[in-house]
Amino acid sequence: MTSKLDQLKTMTTVVADTGDIEAIAKWRPEDATTNPSLLLKAAASEAYRPMLDKAVAEARRRGGSEAEQLTMATDMLAVLAGKEILKLIPGVVSTEVDARLSFDTAATLERARRLVELYDKQGVDTSRVLIKIAATWEGIRAAEQLEKEGIHCNLTLLFSFIQAAACAQAGAFLISPFVGRILDWHLASSGRDSYPAAEDPGVLSVTRIYNYYKANGFNTVVMGASFRNTGEIEMLAGCDRLTISPALLQELKDDEGELPQRLSARSASSPDRFGTIDEKLFRWESNEDAMATDKLADGIRRFTADQITLESRVRQLAKAA
Repeated sequence: MTSKLDQLKTMTTVVADTGDIEAIAKWRPEDATTNPSLLLKAAASEAYRPMLDKAVAEARRRGGSEAEQLTMATDMLAVLAGKEILKLIPGVVSTEVDARLSFDTAATLERARRLVELYDKQGVDTSRVLIKIAATWEGIRAAEQLEKEGIHCNLTLLFSFIQAAACAQAGAFLISPFVGRILDWHLASSGRDSYPAAEDPGVLSVTRIYNYYKANGFNTVVMGASFRNTGEIEMLAGCDRLTISPALLQELKDDEGELPQRLSARSASSPDRFGTIDEKLFRWESNEDAMATDKLADGIRRFTADQITLESRVRQLAKAA
């Protein structure tokens, strides 16, 4: 019997949920995804030191205020990391827009275009880059425009069905619904210690989204993210893509049990229907979902905190150079 990881790869595109180049080299996933939290961890390794030095040098060359140089240096670090990751994988890499821009469509567009420009100047095929944006109303509107410009987007921090439906209507290339963080909220609010994998609220959320997309002919890719255990992953076998941490990849590799396919476009059906989603409907439905409201705000705060910490490290490096 082959491992569950090998079985999963026959029905789902496996993505590495890490910015650690050594881990990506080991696991050789199809795609990779990064965010400020992952970059912050990776930047502590020696493998990233040359990239940090180069990012700081490029920011200095471009000039501007200290704040402008810091944002340029961190953007450049993300691009240089993405470039190295793309040497190790056959697919695409996601690079995230600063979470502090999550409620500013125009600023998100400007930063996304700059990231693509930086990749292009590094000689990277920009069709292999996804711009990662928080799935706020403003972020979804930015993604809609970027997709029209041929810049594919990964809508992240996605916790609610209305977010998913709006992303599909906007023509987003890919969404990253968070499984584990949904579970975290329900455990905390219910006082329960656990849920069976088949009843896991995060699993049920992604299953509903997947079936809605496939039943209604939406082309947006569903990539489950933020897993807490392999049971969640196994219940979503067959999903378009799953982004998985190295620790859980190892557990799947070590397990040679049978892994049945749970999701399939051929058998998908959905009772959900939406007309055109406008801002009022989006905000009302979002407001009605306490979990999604809490976790979206929490996710933006967390990514912002890690972005600020990353900038602090870059600032210290620049002063020491």
